[in-house]
Amino acid sequence: MGTLILGIESSCDDTSAAVLEDTKILANVIAGQEVHKNFGGVVPELASRAHQQNIIPVIHQALKQANIQKNQLDAVAFTRGPGLLGSLLVGTSFSKAFAMASGIPIIEVDHLKAHILAHFITDSPEQKVPEFPFICLTVSGGHTQIVRVDDPHSFSILGQTIDDAAGEAFDKAAKIMGLPYPGGPYIDKLAREGNPDKFNFPKPRIPGLDYSFSGLKTSFLYFIRDELKKDDAFIEKEQANLAAAIQRIIIEVLMDKLVLAAKESGISQIALAGGVSANSGLRKALGDTGKENGWKIFIPEFQYTTDNAAMIAIAGYFKYLDKDFASQDVSPYARSNF
Repeated sequence: MGTLILGIESSCDDTSAAVLEDTKILANVIAGQEVHKNFGGVVPELASRAHQQNIIPVIHQALKQANIQKNQLDAVAFTRGPGLLGSLLVGTSFSKAFAMASGIPIIEVDHLKAHILAHFITDSPEQKVPEFPFICLTVSGGHTQIVRVDDPHSFSILGQTIDDAAGEAFDKAAKIMGLPYPGGPYIDKLAREGNPDKFNFPKPRIPGLDYSFSGLKTSFLYFIRDELKKDDAFIEKEQANLAAAIQRIIIEVLMDKLVLAAKESGISQIALAGGVSANSGLRKALGDTGKENGWKIFIPEFQYTTDNAAMIAIAGYFKYLDKDFASQDVSPYARSNF
């Protein structure tokens, strides 16, 4: 049997545990938190309490599914940050105690790097993985970055959002339209039925490879407000077209900067990561753009797009090979430090 890593993820509102053998996932269990839908967003205090309730059953289930005993594990990898501090503390504290009781090392993992390294999970022998160096567009509710990856330990940010993330723009647009939380998947679903060219919104003009989505959100809000003054049923009538239009603009902004990054770096290995990588429009746009530019494209499996412990385990595996272990006094951080 190869190296066995237990991965633990608790950065936001999903409690997840995974068991990895070398680069293959044996189990990946995720427990969500329905309570936040009542508030239209994640409530940090409620999230941390739910993690405390979920973490032991989730780990137990992951070990059971993997058919692995606790004493067979070689290390515990956990999300150190970024994320909600209360949520991160639950995963960090449990990982420390579990590792100490089991006599195995702990490995701290950056959540954003883990999203990128999820591409190296090989559930089948024929699965292709990126070659170094490659560029990864990481898009989630809290982060939007273009990252150059030179090896599993070397990451450099080429561009990132200076204000709001693309995923936040999706969710905000959905909220303005009265859609449930989280709104991104609803926008994606509605967009498939709408005309993306029915409405147009101004693209942010940010120099270099950085992003900005706050102005786009404001423009969308004011447009909806003005149209509702003319027709209070405007959203109901144009829901699909609005979703398609805002999705088109967000994706065009993402692709424009990614094309520029690829040209400036001369790198043609391009990957996608983060929760928004599940968006069907973004996946199609990346595929089309890749064909136009001669890129080799890597898009993660759906189960590895949202927050999950499998990506934490694979990131921990690479650190394990280098014996890059954490000490018992390690503490979580809210903002990314790479």
